Formats: sequence, structure tokens, C-alpha cells
Amino acid sequence: MQLELYQVDAFTNQLFAGNAAAVVPLPDDMAGWPSEQLMLQIAAENNLSETAFLKKLAPAHYQIRWFSPLCEIDFCGHATLAAAFVLFARDAVAELRFSTMKVGDLTVQQGQDGWLEMNFPKRPATAQAEIPPALLQALNYQPVEVLRSEQAWFLIYDDAIKVQQLTPDMALLKTLWPFDVVATAPGRGFADGQYDFVSRYFWPANGGEEDPVTGSIHAGLTPYWAEQFDKTSLLAYQASSRGGVLRCALQGERVQVSGQARLYLQGRITVPE
Repeated sequence: MQLELYQVDAFTNQLFAGNAAAVVPLPDDMAGWPSEQLMLQIAAENNLSETAFLKKLAPAHYQIRWFSPLCEIDFCGHATLAAAFVLFARDAVAELRFSTMKVGDLTVQQGQDGWLEMNFPKRPATAQAEIPPALLQALNYQPVEVLRSEQAWFLIYDDAIKVQQLTPDMALLKTLWPFDVVATAPGRGFADGQYDFVSRYFWPANGGEEDPVTGSIHAGLTPYWAEQFDKTSLLAYQASSRGGVLRCALQGERVQVSGQARLYLQGRITVPE
């Protein structure tokens, strides 16, 4: 069986930056999904943060599933951006709708300036009664505040340089499964202060050591920093080695996360029936 495959760099306007995702649009005449084992094998072979599989339900409406090299993921922003980038290039539509298994329907629109605007549910982080000792032991800089969302532990810092210089113990972070870890700080003092906030994302239990750019976690970072800064539109930078830029906007119980993307590869893969 042959399947289309695209590789897209998301949250960047240039190749070899942002976060690379594979996109596999399934044939319209395929009944059901490939087996979960096969989708995981394809994701592991791709060896990217995520591979998105798309099944068309109706014009401009797709079901989407995301797989890291280790497991199926509940919610992925950069692979959704990559999928929308591929589909907008193929189909003359103004908006796409993606149905998911865990986070409801997500919509993506083409902005007037070429940015793709994704609409996500707000996923706020809250204070917790207990903080795992392994989390604090894993850090070379202690945060000023620790919160948790349904996706990750949030490490709040007062200095972006500390976020840049963070070297966590991945073996300890892995024990926090199923939760990942995001470190974040105000953008002042970083890149001439052009960003409202910066972040880094670690997920050794679910995908890899550090995710280059993580769209989904901005559904939690945006409401946090919107409250801190008393503003609803924010410009964010994920300070991984590849780096990525995200426009974020709090819209009631929804969060708009926007980004750019570039196509790196287009081809076909041959896999077992």
C-alpha cells in the first residue's frame, strides 16, 4: 500500500527551523483507519516529533490523529498547522475543520498575511496541592511558581535567560508521566524584548527530550500570560535550538494560535496492507 506523505516545518518562515511534522492524508476510499500499530510504526520511522494522519469526512472537514515515535498524542498544535498548510495548498477553501478524539473540533483559517490561524480550546494551568519532588530535583534553576494543566507541569521563571539555560535531568522528568514539562518566562531581556513571553518544552515520557515548538501548550501559556500582562494578544517564542514564533490571542474560552510553515518534502511511502 502506498500513502502520500508530506514533511513540513511549522511555526517558521524558513526551512530547517520551527518544528518538523509529517502529514499523511489517507486515501478517500480507505475504509476506517490503518491499524494503530502501523501508524505508530510510520511515526517511529519518520522519527519526527509528530506524524499527523488525516481522514476526510466531508469537504474541508477531516478527522486528525497524531502520533509521536512513542505513542498516540491527545493534542498537537504544530502537526495541525502542518496538516492545514498541506490541505490549503491542495484545496481552494478558506477554513478547515479537524475533528479530534480528545479536544473536540479545531478550526484553521488562512490569515490575510499568510499566517495560519488555529482555534484551540483554552487549557489553563492551575496551582496543585503537591509538587513532585522529582520535578524540582531535575532543575538547575528553581522556578518562582509551579502550576499544572491537563497536559504539562508549568515552570514559571522571572528571567528568560534561565529558561534558555535550563538543563533538566531527563531521567527524572520521565518519571512525571503522563505529564510533560514547560518552562516559561517574560520575554524582556530576550531578543531585544520583541516577544511577550518565551518557553521551552520537555517531554521525555511521551516523545523526546525537547520539543522544538509546541503549539498545543500555548493553549495554556496564553491565558496565563494574558492575565499577567493584562492583554489578550501576545507574541511568543519557543527558545529551542530550532526556535519558533507563535502569535497567540485569548478569545474567551478559546485560544487562537497562529503560525507560518514551509514544505520540506513531498512523496509516497510504501507500507504493508
